Amino acid sequence: MVRIVLALGLFLGLWAAAGGYGIGLPLTDEQLASYEALPIVRPSGAGLPEGEGDPATGFEIYAFDCAGCHGPNGEGAPFDRLVADAPFSLDLPPHRFAVGNYWPYATTLWDYINRAMPFASPHNMDPDEVYALVAYLLAENGIIDADTVVNAETLARIRMPARPLYRVDPLTRQLFPWIELP
Repeated sequence: MVRIVLALGLFLGLWAAAGGYGIGLPLTDEQLASYEALPIVRPSGAGLPEGEGDPATGFEIYAFDCAGCHGPNGEGAPFDRLVADAPFSLDLPPHRFAVGNYWPYATTLWDYINRAMPFASPHNMDPDEVYALVAYLLAENGIIDADTVVNAETLARIRMPARPLYRVDPLTRQLFPWIELP
């Protein structure tokens, strides 16, 4: 009986305290306006903002913002590698995957960097810086030339080496049945 009373008391105490923490309260218009909605970037390049960057500028950004986590040459230390040393293969261990041998779309790389990097202060780069960093990573992986300028138009046209290796859904016989690919 004592256990039931204690359990009921604990439940009622937690229930009463939940309202005190503001759990489930709707956001005010002012709070909602303080959140910046990031654009949705599609594999086709739809949603990419204006801007451009080149590998030389990207190298400077990489050295300052990325090398501490991904190694001075993108070899991965302590976090994931960014520069591939081998072509994509299903036999590669997961820690060997990198931009050049795993990512299917260059636009997805841009979107990921824009949203989540650098790790300590995500979404801290302007579009030109993200384009430059993507250009640097693509050049280091041998996907583009070192003098290629990357922007919304050129990025969407880049064919990533791993793209044809993604498997088709056996039920629908489509690569990604929920979206239309470019």
